[in-house]
Amino acid sequence: MNKAIVVGSLGIALSFAMLAFGYLSGTTPAIGARDQSPLSASAEMDRETVETIVRNYLLTNPEIMIEVQAALEEKQDAERQFAQTEAIRSSSDLIFNADYDGLVGNPAGTTTIVEFFDYNCGYCRRALSDMQELVAADPELRFVLKEFPILGPDSRKAHVVSMAFRALAPEQYGEFHEALLNFPGRANEDTAMKIALSFGIGEEALRDAMNDTGIEAAFNETYALASELAITGTPSYVVGQEVIFGAQGRELLAEKIESARSCAESASC
Repeated sequence: MNKAIVVGSLGIALSFAMLAFGYLSGTTPAIGARDQSPLSASAEMDRETVETIVRNYLLTNPEIMIEVQAALEEKQDAERQFAQTEAIRSSSDLIFNADYDGLVGNPAGTTTIVEFFDYNCGYCRRALSDMQELVAADPELRFVLKEFPILGPDSRKAHVVSMAFRALAPEQYGEFHEALLNFPGRANEDTAMKIALSFGIGEEALRDAMNDTGIEAAFNETYALASELAITGTPSYVVGQEVIFGAQGRELLAEKIESARSCAESASC
C-alpha cells in the first residue's frame, strides 16, 4: 500500500469520524471553526465512542480504505480525461495543424498522431522506432512532431536548431529528426548544428533562421498546450480525443490510431 493511499484513506476516516461525532453531539462543526466552550462529559464520551467504532471498523475492514481511495482516483481520472478532451477540442488546430511543427509520413493523411518530444529524452529515443514502423505500415498516417524542450538549456538550444532546420528544409526534417534523436551523446547546439550542416544547409542561413522570434513563440504555445493537456513528460501523444502518456509501444499506439480513424469515419465521437 503506497503512502498516498494510506494518507488519503486516513484523512477520509478522520473526516467520517468528525462528521459522526458532530451528528451524535447534535451539531456538525464547520470546517476550520473553533469551539470556544469545553466539551461536556457526555459529548466527550460520544466522541470517544465514535473514534473507537471507526478505529475498530477500519482495523477489521482495512480494504475499505483502498476501495474509497480507488473510487476517488477513478473520479479524478474521469475529471482529468474530460478536461483533456475539452482542451483537445478547443485547441485542435494548434495541436494538429500548427505550421511550426514537423511532419513525418503522409502530410495529407486521414489520421493524425501528435508526439510531444525532447531530443534528450531517452524514452523518446527508444520510441523512435515506433514512429518509423507506424509510418511505414500506414500510408494514411500523418505524424506530427511537436518540439517540447523541457530537459534543460542544452535541449532548448538543440530544438532551436531543429526548428530553424525545419523552416529551411522541411522535406528533410524527418531525416534530421531521426539523426539527432539517434545521436549517441547529449543533444545540444553543437551536435544539432553538425547534423544540420551535414544535410547541406549553409551555416549562415541556419544561424539567421535560429534568430527568428517565431521559434520562442512556438515553444511558448507548445508549453501552454502541454499545460492544458496535463502533459509534463516526454514522449506524450495526442490521438483523436485521447492523450497517451509515456512510451507505451507501437501496438498500443496502433490501436489508438485505428480507434481514432473509426471514430472519425463513423462520426460517432
